[in-house]
Amino acid sequence: MTVTVHAEWTKMRTVPSTAWALLVLVVATVGVGSWAAWGIDPFYCPLPRPDCDVDTARTTLAGVIVGQVGVVLLAVLMVTPEFSTGMLRTTLAAVPNRLRVVTAKVGALTAAVLVAAALAVSGSMAAGRVVLPGHGFTPANGYPPLSLADEPTRRAYVGSVLYLGLVALLSFGVSLAVRHTGAAIATVIGLLYVVPIVSAVVNDPRWAEWMQKLSPMTAGLAVQATKRMDALPIGPWAGLGVLAAWATGALLVGTVLFAVRDA
Repeated sequence: MTVTVHAEWTKMRTVPSTAWALLVLVVATVGVGSWAAWGIDPFYCPLPRPDCDVDTARTTLAGVIVGQVGVVLLAVLMVTPEFSTGMLRTTLAAVPNRLRVVTAKVGALTAAVLVAAALAVSGSMAAGRVVLPGHGFTPANGYPPLSLADEPTRRAYVGSVLYLGLVALLSFGVSLAVRHTGAAIATVIGLLYVVPIVSAVVNDPRWAEWMQKLSPMTAGLAVQATKRMDALPIGPWAGLGVLAAWATGALLVGTVLFAVRDA
C-alpha cells in the first residue's frame, strides 16, 4: 500500500494541473474571503449597534465557496484522464487490486487537499484579522480578533478544512462513476451550486428548507456559522454530516462501478 500511495502521489505532483488546481483553491479562498471582509461597509452597518451582529468568521471564509472549484478540478483530473488515455490499464497491470488503487488515490488526494485547505483557510482568517478592525470590527465594539481560542471560530476553521476534504471525496467518487471529465465536473458543480439556487426560487418554504438541508454545499457550509445559529436550516456538524453522506455515497457507488466494469 505504501508503494501504491507513493506512486499515486508521484503522478499527482508531476502533472501541471495539480499545482494549478491547488493554486486556485488557495488564491480564490484567500482572495474572495479578503474581499468579503473588506466589503463590509461600516456606514451600512455602523458600530456599535445592537442589530449589527455580523458573523465575521463566516464572512472571512466566504472564499471557500469559490475555492472549492479548485478541489473539484483536482479530484476529477486525478481520475478521468487515466480512463480517456488508457493509462488506467497500465496502473492496473502494476497493481491488479482495484480497491488498493482507489484507496491509494483517495489517500494522496485527501492529503494534498487538506494541506492546501488549511493554508487557504489560515490565509483567509489572517486577512480578516488585518482588514476587519479597519472597518470598526474591534473589541471595543464587541468584535474580538478572529482567534482559534474561540470555540465557534475554531469550529468554523476546522469545519471549512474538512468541508473541502469532503468535496474532494465527493468529486472523486463521481469521477469514478461517470469516467468523463466534463460530465464529472458538471455533475459535481450542479450538486454544489445549482441545488442552492433552485431552493432560493422555490415558492413552498417547506420544500426550500428541505432542499437546503439536503444540499451538499448549503448544509456543509453551515459549519462556518458562529452567530445566529437559530436561523440555520441545519446545525453546523449535522450539515457537515450531510456532505459526508453525499461523499460516502459517491465513493461507494464509484468504487463498486470501478470494480465491476472494464478499464
